[in-house]
Amino acid sequence: MNKNIRNFCIIAHIDHGKSTLADRLLEYTNTVSQREMQDQVLDDMELEKERGITIKSHAIQMNYKSTTTGEDYVLNLIDTPGHVDFSYEVSRSIAACEGALLVVDATQGIQAQTISNLYLALENDLEIIPVMNKIDLDSAMPEEVADEIMDLIGCPREDILSCSAKTGQGVPEILEAIVNRVPAPEGDENAPLQALVFDSVFNPFRGIISYFRIINGTIKTNDWVKFISTEKDYHADEIGVLRLNMEPRKTMQAGDVGYIISGIKTSKEVRVGDTITHVENPCEKAIEGFEAVKPMVFAGVYPVDTDDYEELRASIEKLQLNDASLTFEPESSLALGFGFRCGFLGLLHMEIVQERLTREFNMDVITTVPNVQYKVKLTNGSEIDVYNPSGMPEPNNISEVYEPYIHAQIITKADYIGPVIKLCMDKRGILKNQNYLTTDRIEITFDLPLGEVVFDFYDKLKSISKGYASLDYYLNGYQPSKLVKLEILLNGDPVDALSTLTYVDNAYPIGRRMCEKLKDLIPRQQFDVAIQAAIGGKIIARETVRQVRKDVTAKCYGGDITRKRKLLEKQKEGKKRMRQVGNVEVPQSAFLAVLKLD
Repeated sequence: MNKNIRNFCIIAHIDHGKSTLADRLLEYTNTVSQREMQDQVLDDMELEKERGITIKSHAIQMNYKSTTTGEDYVLNLIDTPGHVDFSYEVSRSIAACEGALLVVDATQGIQAQTISNLYLALENDLEIIPVMNKIDLDSAMPEEVADEIMDLIGCPREDILSCSAKTGQGVPEILEAIVNRVPAPEGDENAPLQALVFDSVFNPFRGIISYFRIINGTIKTNDWVKFISTEKDYHADEIGVLRLNMEPRKTMQAGDVGYIISGIKTSKEVRVGDTITHVENPCEKAIEGFEAVKPMVFAGVYPVDTDDYEELRASIEKLQLNDASLTFEPESSLALGFGFRCGFLGLLHMEIVQERLTREFNMDVITTVPNVQYKVKLTNGSEIDVYNPSGMPEPNNISEVYEPYIHAQIITKADYIGPVIKLCMDKRGILKNQNYLTTDRIEITFDLPLGEVVFDFYDKLKSISKGYASLDYYLNGYQPSKLVKLEILLNGDPVDALSTLTYVDNAYPIGRRMCEKLKDLIPRQQFDVAIQAAIGGKIIARETVRQVRKDVTAKCYGGDITRKRKLLEKQKEGKKRMRQVGNVEVPQSAFLAVLKLD
């Protein structure tokens, strides 16, 4: 039975037709009937369909009768997200397979994400089947793109399959290639159980459902199993295979891909990349490559209405059941009240979480300026991690600040090389390498501070390259840096939600712009409001919102000047008193505008 199983995944850059190709494969193998067929079958979240991106990995089993060998095969497709934020999930999906379809868009050629996922696949010794998609489009460049693929993988021209996932042209050849080229899973079904968890989903009635791939051994319903990294054991209430719906099975053995339901209620107990084994006869070691997912970007999430705090906590907890890479802890802010400091994998992840809170839980939230984790070495020799500007110690206690750097690969057309390099230089990047992939496509490698990239780097990169440049990055350690805490003061009181950690040379322009922006947004009061940007005790920029004055001398006409002076003095006293008790309300729009400083 083992020799007729094929486990494969599809790797591609965003928008190269991965989900559409998966749809065609399901249709050709009759896994999905015509009635159930819809676009992007595997992307079942509303958001995924709207944006046309895959956010969670999915898996599905297909039965296929080969036209060349005449035998029946079981094909397990493990779908992967394409965005750089989700690269750990991609690595676990790849580890569960023996082969990969490398999908490249014939109109756009190879992009950064394609290359990084390809390297992941090669590290895991996967059989790569190159597929050129969208060849039916008028703008397709099959010959140029085929040359790029040949350069990248070093395969002969006849190994590259051409297809159009939209029309279905070339899909039967892909199925045959999977059967003939991808090796059958190797694994000993009599060895102790060893299964890799590559995803988990939450079901309100059944608890957490873990998706796994069995490397060695056999599992039966009602077995006692344990998860190695959390060291907790469970009863396997139900195991089975993933078709369009879940289909229970009594036993599953090495090479199979399926799901296990064991009544787990909290998502922290199931980690992507963990190993499942039997309690009585455990395997000797866990599957390599497991790591706890590390958030890269941190931001405060606060309810617009402070009474919704408990509801927000419940919503984030429910969201975390479906998205184990989201971390959160309570924090409070003087300006915004109680909320949570959340850790995200990247900016897209942050945007998606925010969107899902609004859609699925009807929560109105404010998100503060995103920042990254810094390491601070204190004068007494100890080291602390800082996630939040308010956690930054006083300048006289700091001996050195280290910020995270990334190793970024940018692939762009040669016409845009100047603006792209200038953008990276402006973000304090260090050019490491330039490499021409073809005559008009270049790969540029930079070391960049992560803090500069999380803000608006991706948007700017897309706009200066007219959408042609693609970016991929991975964390590359910490380096010493000159960072300062920039605070915004209103009438001398710091507004903690507007404070940011920024590079010394950027502090003045950012402070200047923030003050100007706030001056337009804060409504006029009965007294002057001073808006100041400060580093420590030093004010670096100031704007004033002028007071609204009432003409108190209007009723005085004629008579002695002392009558007017008396009224003005009285008004002055009132203003002074009001200034002592009056507080400045910062409108909602001000927080959002500061996030979008251009």
